[in-house]
Amino acid sequence: MKKPAENVTLSAQEGEAMIARLSVYAPSRADCEMLIQVVRWYFWLVWTVQEAKLSLKKLRTLLFGRGSKPPKPSEPEPSSVSAPSPFDGEATGAASSRNEDVGPSEAAGAPSWAVESGIESPPKAPGGHRPGTGRLGAEAYEGAERVECRHEELAVGQRCPVCGQGTLYELPPGVEIRIDGHALLSAIRYEWEKLRCSACGQIFTVGLPDGVGEEKYSARARSVFALSRYFLGVPGYRFQGYQAMLGVPVADATQWDQIEKVGDCAYVVFEQMEKAAAQGELVFQDDTAVRILSLMKENLEMLSAAQAQGLSQPKERPGMHTTALVVKVAEHTAILYDSSRRHAGENLQGLLDKRKVALGRPLVMSDALSSNEVADEAALIRCHCLAHGRRKFSDLEAVFPHECQVVLEVIRQVFDHDEQARKEQLSPQARLAYHQAHSQPLMDELKGWLDTQLDEHLVEPNSALGKAIAYMQGHWETLTRFLHITGAPLDNNIVERALKLFIRQRKNSLCYKNEPGAYIASVLSSLIATCIYAGGNALEYLVALQEHRGEVFADPAAWLPWAYARSRASP
Repeated sequence: MKKPAENVTLSAQEGEAMIARLSVYAPSRADCEMLIQVVRWYFWLVWTVQEAKLSLKKLRTLLFGRGSKPPKPSEPEPSSVSAPSPFDGEATGAASSRNEDVGPSEAAGAPSWAVESGIESPPKAPGGHRPGTGRLGAEAYEGAERVECRHEELAVGQRCPVCGQGTLYELPPGVEIRIDGHALLSAIRYEWEKLRCSACGQIFTVGLPDGVGEEKYSARARSVFALSRYFLGVPGYRFQGYQAMLGVPVADATQWDQIEKVGDCAYVVFEQMEKAAAQGELVFQDDTAVRILSLMKENLEMLSAAQAQGLSQPKERPGMHTTALVVKVAEHTAILYDSSRRHAGENLQGLLDKRKVALGRPLVMSDALSSNEVADEAALIRCHCLAHGRRKFSDLEAVFPHECQVVLEVIRQVFDHDEQARKEQLSPQARLAYHQAHSQPLMDELKGWLDTQLDEHLVEPNSALGKAIAYMQGHWETLTRFLHITGAPLDNNIVERALKLFIRQRKNSLCYKNEPGAYIASVLSSLIATCIYAGGNALEYLVALQEHRGEVFADPAAWLPWAYARSRASP
């Protein structure tokens, strides 16, 4: 074994003095930069080990990167690779570049709609890092203002001011990101000069600058209101307090007035999206509770009337629901919401009523609740969520570990097969054949095991485990559609994630005042969610709907969330 190197002891002052001397007296600028980098790396490494108390594994990751192993002692390191410096941002491996929002101590690794919103799983972060760690490269900041920083005295083709021999040529520009903070809304105060004639009294007033609109609130400001309410889930009174704190106040009632104007431009596109979704081939369906104050007041009145008639409950259904329908329409995905007294089955029936008769039966994925059923179930191909069936056993795993593990292991393998088919980007037909070859034997064996448990009285039918087994047996055909029908999904997770948008609104702002307010929420949330799922900018989309209102009403199909960019580019 090699003996450890002798300790080098330098104070911070001595190190800085050495750097200053090297900067002036070094025979080569390249040597000078190398020595400066080594000294700074030394100080950073000492501080990291002493203060951060890093483990050996984490320190190794910082030095050599997450995906590579440190070189063996017998292997000489390439001379062209310099030690990474956290101070000048030229670190390699896990402690990568200056473009990232992460310091050296965070680089070892450390979270809607898209991600946070739950609409889609998070994409891989730029640079190949694991998503959700905050490690974003400069390419991720597509909306950043661009400022070019150029040399004032140097230019391409000039003589090198250091050696006087070579000429300067251009390299790819370096990039750094700076993040600033602002209010969600900003205001500009225009003060125009006014002059009066001392003789005739005529007043001369200067006009506003070009480009200043006639309205107090711009289309972008109204779009911010809509997104803060229906995407961020910020209630009006909280938005009002935040803006007042920053000196740009806006009342919650004013916010609603402006949001209504956005809805007035958007509802025709929502109706067109419903028509397009009705022709889709695959529907994911679910609902959650919602509070609408006007309907809650009606419930109290209905209850009082029923009690006056000697009834304990009113005949009318008092429930309120937000339904989410995620519909695959060719290569596009439409996300539709509805907040009303209608449950998921009634909203799905309303969508199917707009379907062309010549089209075949759509696939409909949901859980097994009766509220998801339509009047004529024969008009569709019902699929039930295998993840819901799995959950019934995972909840009992602590009580019945052996029996539940049998079911959970089979379902795990089936989902692994589906993930493998997704990774290989198999066509729907190839995916079906893949499941039939790999998942069918597993599911057949599981079906036999489930039957044996009840037929041979190995499990009490009325126990929690017996009911879980009965659920799987009773819905076996709909739970295993993916083994027999092309394109049938395994689970209902996509619509579960889509509902998070409304659940967030419900948790933050609790309720809607009346049915028109709930309808506006459904319209704007549907367009926002669909636009985000399609990879669009929902803010720019809502602005475009307002600025092109006439074109939107003339041809709403051209302004669907996945097509609006093409519509704006057209002459």
